[in-house]
Amino acid sequence: MELGSITDFLQNKNILVIGATGFLAKIFVEKVLRVQPNVKKLYLLLRATDAESASQRLHNEIMRKDLFRLLKENVGAKFNAFVSEKLTLVPGDISQEDLNLKDPILREEIYNQIHCIVNFAATTNFDERYDVALGINTFGVKHVLNFAKSCIKLKVLVHVSTAYVCGERGGLIVEDPCQLGVSLNGVPGLDIGMEKRVVEDKMNQLHEEGATEEDVKMAMKDLGMKRATLYGWPNTYVFTKAMGEMLVETLKKNMSVIIVRPTMITSTYKEPFPGWVEGVRTIDSVIVAYGKGKLPCFLLDINAIFDVIPADMVVNAIITTLVAHANQPCDNIIYQVGSSIANPIRYHNLKDYIYRYFKAKPWVNKEGNPVMVGKVTVLDTMTSFQRYMFIRYLLPLKGLELANVAFCQYFQGMCLDIRRKIHIVMQLVDLYKPYVFFKGVKVANSGQTR
Repeated sequence: MELGSITDFLQNKNILVIGATGFLAKIFVEKVLRVQPNVKKLYLLLRATDAESASQRLHNEIMRKDLFRLLKENVGAKFNAFVSEKLTLVPGDISQEDLNLKDPILREEIYNQIHCIVNFAATTNFDERYDVALGINTFGVKHVLNFAKSCIKLKVLVHVSTAYVCGERGGLIVEDPCQLGVSLNGVPGLDIGMEKRVVEDKMNQLHEEGATEEDVKMAMKDLGMKRATLYGWPNTYVFTKAMGEMLVETLKKNMSVIIVRPTMITSTYKEPFPGWVEGVRTIDSVIVAYGKGKLPCFLLDINAIFDVIPADMVVNAIITTLVAHANQPCDNIIYQVGSSIANPIRYHNLKDYIYRYFKAKPWVNKEGNPVMVGKVTVLDTMTSFQRYMFIRYLLPLKGLELANVAFCQYFQGMCLDIRRKIHIVMQLVDLYKPYVFFKGVKVANSGQTR
């Protein structure tokens, strides 16, 4: 699709951006304002209790970001006036009915003026509290779709999901929809309404037991992982996103609703400039740890494909699908956005790239000294990883614990600290294992262009 036709479509359009403080959403907002300054208005739904707190989030979490540097240069001295004209803040919460929009005038304005909706809202923590993940990733989708049905000018709704709703399947993975009530492992009984009741029952039990807030948090995290693995998903995040997709297919009726499934999202490739990223994301945490000299080994299948996609390419795909499917009632249109077919990179290549990068541009520590990295030990099975952990850490810990007993608990603090760090490492391994050993390749359905 030509850029001209895309910018023509965006002209004079009103777009509701849900989850506007998220990483992808910010890039989307910047892109639309930059390529089509004549867009009518972007309504930014932010989780906030009132207009004042929403305004604070806009300035602190969006407009102050370096991401908007090029847009500020293009607009010049009129930037603040331009932003005030083009952006309308919408305090709300998608985990609540009607998106918790308390301003009736603003709600009616959105109902009557919105042409497009893009739902970026999600909690992406793999082991998020189940009540939180279910409220945002699953029932949040229901609330967005029900809200969209009242938007009389709506042309298209894009729901941003994840390519990993497929679980841990291998081989070629096509853009099949998530079927309501169908688990990945064949276990019967998956019922989204029942999942909500499971959470409510657990919360009631915890409150009756007088559980602390920390106890509730950990219990909800454990519950999410247990419910996910029961039905074949590796973690709470992808399980609740899959159930969200199930609700899309069930509730969309005649609306034009598109699902976009990115793979692992990295920093920008080109726009508005290369390398912009916010925080440490997915594989970034591993790369940073290696650059700091704190990662002596990798656990991964070096022959597996590392399916990453730059954030600006994902946003380009979202905008393109938004334009391509406007006013076109559609059945099961899903786009997987990744690189495993068009431009695959394997983990053994990534390992070499990271090593060469930090050799050429070493990390500088807080003392101002460059950190020298070495070739990392690669462990390609859980068995080899467990053996490595035992020899390198658990065995010395056993010796330290014996010394601790002999010296009247003198090393108790050190023992507890090492055990805590080992526990954290093992938890991270459990969370990331499905992705470093992922055998699937994302492809488009036959006959469809992606």
